[in-house]
Amino acid sequence: METNPPEGLDDPAYRAAVVDLLGVLAYGELTACLRMATDADLAPSLRIKAQMAGFASTEYRQYELLVERLDDLGIDAEVAMQPFVAPFSAFHDRTRPRSWVEGLVKAYVGDGIAKDFYREMASFVDQRTRDVMDHALDDAGTGEFIVGVVRDTLKTDPTAKGRLSLWGRRLLGEALSQGQSVAVERDALTALLVGGGADLTEIGEMFTRLTDRHTERMARLGLTA
Repeated sequence: METNPPEGLDDPAYRAAVVDLLGVLAYGELTACLRMATDADLAPSLRIKAQMAGFASTEYRQYELLVERLDDLGIDAEVAMQPFVAPFSAFHDRTRPRSWVEGLVKAYVGDGIAKDFYREMASFVDQRTRDVMDHALDDAGTGEFIVGVVRDTLKTDPTAKGRLSLWGRRLLGEALSQGQSVAVERDALTALLVGGGADLTEIGEMFTRLTDRHTERMARLGLTA
């Protein structure tokens, strides 16, 4: 998607969009940290618990990077995150995993779709904000770890493939709906897309790319999209 150069941070509409992007990412990283720490407590071995605790720590460091960028802009991070608390809670209520492995699939697939969406949005922002977003969206090895766990699960429980595939497809629908609703409900984000030169066709193509990447992600897990 070709985009126009972003307006400067002295432009109120552009500044509001950047604050929204940093706020939603910060809250996403914070909740991802908490969920990974909770899931680590359910892990079947000390080795896996330790690995997951490390990933939770990484999520928190990524959260801190986003908070630092908001501080640089003179924005209170809690204020920037607050509009996204209710939408995130609703999403997580609709997608409560029934098992530890489902929780890992959600972290890989659900969070993966969200991060792909914000990578697309990063093309509309200034370079300094984009650099912070890129660091915060880094997988940091979590995906490789989850792929290994899920594939090992499929080897020991062949019946899990159908159940986890269905779960992954549900996560796709819920995550895309979540991303669309956030973009539509936040006027600044909609203005950023339109102002950046994206028309309806290009926005549709963006969501097609998100779906394609989801299919690739499911294939890496050994699941059917």
